[in-house]
Amino acid sequence: MKVKSLINRRFNVRSFIATIHSANMNPGVPQCKNCWKWGHSSDVCRVQGAKCIKCNELHQTIYHYQFVWYCEANDKTNPSRLETKKSELCPHSFKCSNCKDEYQVDSTNCPFWKHRFNKECHAKEYAKI
Repeated sequence: MKVKSLINRRFNVRSFIATIHSANMNPGVPQCKNCWKWGHSSDVCRVQGAKCIKCNELHQTIYHYQFVWYCEANDKTNPSRLETKKSELCPHSFKCSNCKDEYQVDSTNCPFWKHRFNKECHAKEYAKI
């Protein structure tokens, strides 16, 4: 069965009646989940390895607390630095790799995120950087 033939058809789902409606394709600018840059998707990304959302270094976000020196415990510093626990938010400030402001790459404060449906605006923002 072709998907187009399902448009405007009704189905019973338990005690509900569901109607299939057509939808427009997402006109937004894609954000790569590998390098976190806007304008391409993960399947065409040229970065070797995944980048962390928090610190933009080459490791997956789930390994942030294991690979980043400022989240590890260090008793040789004065004052000694305690380990950031996985259950806690990382207390350190970061820079967005897109706009260079002080928040994580996936923040809704980023002007790239605010203009995620405007390709021209993204081109202008990257031209500034």
